[in-house]
Formats: sequence, structure tokens, C-alpha cells
Amino acid sequence: MNKVKYYESYDEDFVESQNQDYQLKSNYQWIHHHILYLFISYLFYYFVLIIAFIYSKFYLRVTIKNKKVLKHHHNYYLYSNHTQMLGDVFNPFLTCFPKKPYIICSPANLGIPIIGKLLPMGGALPIPSRLRGMKKFVESIHYYNSKKHPIVIYPEGHLWPWCTQIREFSHTSFHFPVDTNSPVFVSTTTYQKSHIFKHPKITIYIDGPYYPQENISKEDNIQYLHDIVYEKMKERSQLNNDSYIVYKKKEMHNDE
Repeated sequence: MNKVKYYESYDEDFVESQNQDYQLKSNYQWIHHHILYLFISYLFYYFVLIIAFIYSKFYLRVTIKNKKVLKHHHNYYLYSNHTQMLGDVFNPFLTCFPKKPYIICSPANLGIPIIGKLLPMGGALPIPSRLRGMKKFVESIHYYNSKKHPIVIYPEGHLWPWCTQIREFSHTSFHFPVDTNSPVFVSTTTYQKSHIFKHPKITIYIDGPYYPQENISKEDNIQYLHDIVYEKMKERSQLNNDSYIVYKKKEMHNDE
């Protein structure tokens, strides 16, 4: 029997870390140049890659379709629906390989005991807790983009485990590819019924590239890319054929 979760809005969190209110320090650095840090980060990337392969391939049973479209691209933006707690950390490493991805995430992830402090070495780019940190945060995204690293974004913002619907999301994050004139790809996680395991298996579809258009305003380009990504995710979501968790609006729940 499928589990049912009820929500009032798309801004709800169904998974919270042990330190959900974690705040970045005012002097937090998104870009590091120290040789020792870079060396450890290099080794840590391959450690995470191995863990990602084992977890995604053997536990989640992930298949990635159409990955070949990424082959000749480097500094792209990859937008994905947000439906796996660890899978959304690990799957981009397999999707973007051999390039190291940098993943925009909530600062709450850095509050996770022990592993949270290591996440930036693996490519986590936490959103600043205060407005004054936004400039450095944006600069870091442009920096890693210029170094030909994929930037991974979950525009839905909130993690809804095993969710098969595509939630409406803001167009805010789409100014990044417009600012850097970079290609955009879509990664849609879908779920298929397993006849052996309790959890459905996962198929991730990659689509793109989509580019900012010439001769239109920045605002129109942002909306253009947003609409393409949203519609492509909705199209691919039709390939779901199993719902391990069903999400319903609270007003649809009738108490007996």
C-alpha cells in the first residue's frame, strides 16, 4: 500500500536535518585557493564518486538515460526535481562524470553531524543565510562555471521523498545561465515499479541543451528557460508508473 503525505503548500519540508536552522558564518568562503584544501577536495571527490556509484547503482537501482547529450559540454547548469535525500547528493556525480559537479543546497545540510562539514569539499554550495553573503555566493557560481564545472540546481527547493509530481517553482535561479550565457540541461527523476523490491527503481532522463536566446531581454530569457525546464520535467514525469509516497493537499483529506 502506498504511503500518503498531506501538504498545504509547496514550501513545506518533509525531511529535516538535525540542525535545520544552521546558519552560515558571516565570513564563510565558497571559493578556496589553499593548495592543501584543493588536494584534499580532489581526493574527497573520488571517494564520494565511489560511494555514489555503490549507493545509486545497487541500493536505489538508478539508470541514467540520454547522458550522452552532456558529453561535449562542461560549464552547464543542470536542473532537477528534488525527490531523494541522499540520491540527490550522489546522483549528480554519476550524471556529470567525469566533471565534478557543484550543487546548490540549503545551509541546513552543513549542520549534519560530521559529514556536514565535509560537504563543501565534495562540491556543496550552500545558499547564504544572510543577504550580505549573496554577492560572494553568486561570484562562486560564476567562478566554478568559468572553471568548466557543471552547476546542479534543485529549483523546487524542498525535498519531497519519492514524489512523482513536478511542483511549481520560482524562476529565480535561472538568471545564472543567462548571466553566464551557458547551456541548460534538465534531469528528471522518475520511478518505475519493481517486482522484487519494496522501493521502485529509478530512471533519470537528461534533456537539453537549451540556451539563452538572443535579442530578448534578460527577464524574458529567465522566464524562457524556466518554462522549458518546467515543461520538460512535467513531460518526463508522465513516465512514472509507481508512487511509493503519494502527496495530497490537506483540504482533500476527509477525517472520519
